[in-house]
Amino acid sequence: MNFWDQQYSAPDFKYGTQANWFLRNQAAHLHPGSQVLLPGDGEGRNSVWLARRGHHVTALDNSRVGLDKASRLAAENGVALALIHADLEQWVPAPDSFDAVVLTYVHLPASWRRAAHQRLVSALRPGGWLILEAFHPQQLRHSSGGPKDEAMLYSAEMIRADLAADTGVILDEVLAWEGEAHLDEGSGHQGAAHLTRYVAHRVK
Repeated sequence: MNFWDQQYSAPDFKYGTQANWFLRNQAAHLHPGSQVLLPGDGEGRNSVWLARRGHHVTALDNSRVGLDKASRLAAENGVALALIHADLEQWVPAPDSFDAVVLTYVHLPASWRRAAHQRLVSALRPGGWLILEAFHPQQLRHSSGGPKDEAMLYSAEMIRADLAADTGVILDEVLAWEGEAHLDEGSGHQGAAHLTRYVAHRVK
């Protein structure tokens, strides 16, 4: 059983069943019936919320336990998800296959984070959206969640650097915000936090 299988093995939902506030705030960018990819969505709270709003959602995670709970949550809400059990270190999405990629607290090891981010952005169709929320390095001052390894925490500049490679994908940065917020997401994210929020639109 891997780390995330252990985290999701409790009967409750570690990050709750309500969608992330920032995703709810930014979802207006998506056109009706969008094809949306949610890597690392764990127990499915964000995927189910988007599916309930008519989007076609693919949820990917390396935790089978999390995906099983996502499937049950989807059934309870009368929606269907496409579920992929895979590791982002190796998984390669088809280019130009999604209208949006949503990354909510998907903190990856520095050794392969940049390559994974570039593959995910290449999966966007022209006109597609990247919506990302993550813990900032200053989150180490707080106890509301996130990795304790600074190399796995994201600044806006780090995200820009990851996406700057010559992959043929051109992004228009719409939002890059760093600051304090209060989290109330299950037992996993509670209290004051320092976050990075990033939104970009694929131009080409």
